[in-house]
Amino acid sequence: MRRFARAIVLAGLVPPGVVSAQDASSRVAVIEQAQEVKDQNLRPAEVGRVEQYVTRLTDAFLSGQVHWHPFWQNAYSGGGFTLGAGYTQYVSSYNTLDVRGSITFSGYKRIEAELVAPELFTRHGSLSVLGGWREATQVGFYGFGMTSAEDNRANYGFTQPYASALLELFPTRRLFLVRGGLEVTQWSQGAGSGSAPSVDEVYTDATLPGLGTKPVYWHTQATVGVDSRRPARGYARRGGFYGVTAHDFTDHDKTYGFNRIDYEAIQHIPILRDTWVVSLRARAETTYDKSGQQIPFYMMPSLGGGSTLRGYSSWRLRDLHSLLLQGEWRMMANRFFDVALFYDAGKVAASRSDLDLSRMKTDFGVGFRWHGLARTPLRIELAKGSEGFSLVFAASEVF
Repeated sequence: MRRFARAIVLAGLVPPGVVSAQDASSRVAVIEQAQEVKDQNLRPAEVGRVEQYVTRLTDAFLSGQVHWHPFWQNAYSGGGFTLGAGYTQYVSSYNTLDVRGSITFSGYKRIEAELVAPELFTRHGSLSVLGGWREATQVGFYGFGMTSAEDNRANYGFTQPYASALLELFPTRRLFLVRGGLEVTQWSQGAGSGSAPSVDEVYTDATLPGLGTKPVYWHTQATVGVDSRRPARGYARRGGFYGVTAHDFTDHDKTYGFNRIDYEAIQHIPILRDTWVVSLRARAETTYDKSGQQIPFYMMPSLGGGSTLRGYSSWRLRDLHSLLLQGEWRMMANRFFDVALFYDAGKVAASRSDLDLSRMKTDFGVGFRWHGLARTPLRIELAKGSEGFSLVFAASEVF
C-alpha cells in the first residue's frame, strides 16, 4: 500500500502530504482521493486559433449564413477555370432566391436565377423554378462510338436560354420518390473556337445530324425511385438511390424530337462509423428517335469529364446510348475534408444491345473534397486514363 501511495504522489496526481499510507484504509480510498484532486484541476480542451478560423469560415459558407457566395459552376463541362458569384436571399422562412453568374477565360458564360421552396406539402415535397442563359464556345466533338480518336477533335459552340420547373415529392416522407419537370429551351448550335477546327469545317449537315440547328424544345421528365437514407444529395456517406427517369424532347418544328430513358443506381456503404465509405454508381442512358425525326449530335449521351470518365476530356465519347460504372473509396480526414480513391469505366454504343462490359474505357485517380453537411462546393481530382492525365476542378459531388 505504501508503494502504491508513493507512486500516486510521484505521478503528480496528488500533492505531497495529501495521501499517506497511514490515512488510507484501502487501495480504493487512495484512488478516490486522487480522482477528487484531479477533478478539481480539470479544464476544457481549448481549440487552436487556426482551427477556430477554419471552422468559422466553413460554417459561414456552407450553412447559408453569408448572402454573397462563390459560384464555380461552369456554363458547360470543359470550359476551364471558372470565376463566378451569386447572391442568395430568403423570401420566406424556408424559400430562397439565388441569382448567380459565372465566366471562364475561354468565353463560357452563365447567368441564372433559381427559386427554391424545399418544404412544400408539410415537408413532403420541394419545388425549384429556374431561368437563365448560357454560352459555350469550344465544346469538343470527336466523332461517334468507341473508336473515335482524340486527334479528330472538332469544336462547336452554342447559346441556350432556358426556363424550367421541377417538383419533387416524397409521398411517404422517406424512401419512395416521384419527380416531374418541364423545361422550355432553345439550343442554337454554331461554330466553335479554340485550337481545334470548327465542326462546320469538318462536317456537313449530311454527315453530322443537327449541325447548325436551332431547335426549340419542350422537355418534360418524370422520375420514379427509391431514396434510401441519404442525408443529402450534395454530400452523403450512407444510403442510396435507385431510379428511372423518362425524358421527352418535343421539337417545336417536329424535326429533332426524341425520347431518352435514364437508369441510375447509387449506393454508399459506410465502414468504421462512416470513417471510410465505399461508394458505387451505375448509370445507363438510352435514346429513342421519333418517327421521321433526328437526334442532334449535341443532344446524344456522352462520357468524359469531371463527373463521368474523369481521366478523359469532356464529351470525349458520344453516341446514341451510354453506360457508366464508378467506384470510390472515400476516407474522412476531418468533418469538412475527404480524400477519395476512384475507378471509372464506361462505353457508348449505337445499339442498346452493345451496352455490355467489353472494351470499356477506364480510368483511376485520387480526389480531394471540401464539403459541408449537405453539399460539396469544391472538388479537385487527378485522374489517369489511356489518353493521359486529367485534372478536375468541380463545384459539386460526383454522385
